[in-house]
Amino acid sequence: MKKLAMMVIIMVFALMGTSVLAAESKNAMVRIVHASPDAPAVDVTVDGNTVVEGAKFKDATDFMALPAGNHKVEIFAAGTVEEGKPVITSDLTVEAGKMYTAAAINTLDNLELKILNDDTMVTDGKSKIRVGHFSPDAPAVDVAVKDGDVLFPEAEFKGVTDYMEVDPGSYDLEVRAAGSKDSVLDLAGTELKENMTYTVLAVGFAKKDPALDAIVLEDPMMPAGMPKTGMGGTSENEHSAAPWAIFAAAAGLGALVIYGKKKSTQ
Repeated sequence: MKKLAMMVIIMVFALMGTSVLAAESKNAMVRIVHASPDAPAVDVTVDGNTVVEGAKFKDATDFMALPAGNHKVEIFAAGTVEEGKPVITSDLTVEAGKMYTAAAINTLDNLELKILNDDTMVTDGKSKIRVGHFSPDAPAVDVAVKDGDVLFPEAEFKGVTDYMEVDPGSYDLEVRAAGSKDSVLDLAGTELKENMTYTVLAVGFAKKDPALDAIVLEDPMMPAGMPKTGMGGTSENEHSAAPWAIFAAAAGLGALVIYGKKKSTQ
């Protein structure tokens, strides 16, 4: 009876663990970036719930857990959510287990939401980088090693390059007008750490203030594609339940198989 009771306890914990795993798998992870250079601070709601308050130009939130499916995202001038007059309203569709960056881009008069699919998987010991061009009045650009080779050619406004995997280290990068050697943004000393992914967003104006600048988003490699998060996200401890759930389920099933074999030989 003691063995049977122990197996029941193990299976209960296994079922609890798998329930946690199933709950996690139903969520996507989303962060929001304010990349509109002439827009004021904003509040952001998702399905009517305020998730960001007072975000200023170049602010980026941590990742937030969002159930898979379709959502309505609304952006308001900060402090005006109660007035019910969003600057823009956009649909957002997310898939479970995936990660996204939702960036408010373009000028205030032409504000729009740009959705980036994020990927934090990187070869162990390597680093990964991509570039987004979100400067409304800048021409197409090349991103290059300073006085060296072009890494990302002819990125146009609203464009986001594919990721490029590189060795970790410090890189002197620069943004040039496409096809030229004319540097428009100095990114010297860009540190790329191992097992990290980077999204570098060129924001601001090329010909007026706020001047061209860069937002660097860095994310640690996560085997399950789900990052350690802060505000509104899933905690590291919550994720740690998944492997234990699998272990407990396997242990429980194993115990039952062994118990069944013993019973059959008696």
